[in-house]
Amino acid sequence: MENLLSLNTVVSLLLGISLSAACGLRVFLPFLIIGATADFGHFTLPTDLQWLSGNQALIMLLIASLVEIISYYVPWLDNALDPFAFPLATAAGTIVTASALPPETNSLVQWTLAAIVGGGSAGLVKGATSLSRLGSTALSGGLTNFLISTGELLGAALLTVLAIFVPIFAGILVICFIFFALFKAYQLFNKRLNSSVKT
Repeated sequence: MENLLSLNTVVSLLLGISLSAACGLRVFLPFLIIGATADFGHFTLPTDLQWLSGNQALIMLLIASLVEIISYYVPWLDNALDPFAFPLATAAGTIVTASALPPETNSLVQWTLAAIVGGGSAGLVKGATSLSRLGSTALSGGLTNFLISTGELLGAALLTVLAIFVPIFAGILVICFIFFALFKAYQLFNKRLNSSVKT
């Protein structure tokens, strides 16, 4: 029973990690997809997220998703939105991870794990894409930013679908991306540090 509970917790964490990463790409779209999937009977929502499958919630999420998606295709507005989207993505990642954990999880453990794993995943993904957008803006004046926005949109949708149907695979994929991003950040930091030392 303990092993089953442990496995259930691990799978729930992987689900939370992958949905959190999707929230780091687009804040509202993952909630819309999981709500719509649950409404069609293909996914059982955690108790804390049952409201997502309601008609009013789905309409509001659809509007919010469309506004967010369109806004990220407007030059310069996309960069202006990132500072505001970062805390929203982190909060969304924390909430979705906390909700994904088994209901018998201790509240302190639940929200601590959610903040570290879920909020951390969403924040890291959001930070990485924001830096990519800034780099694209610097190199092309924002003309190629639509490519990043499209990649984020497709990534958020695909990752959410994978999280719903194959959470273990999706979670492992996100963990690999996080380690890769941290490794690249470490390399960049070392490169700049060595350059400053030489000068």
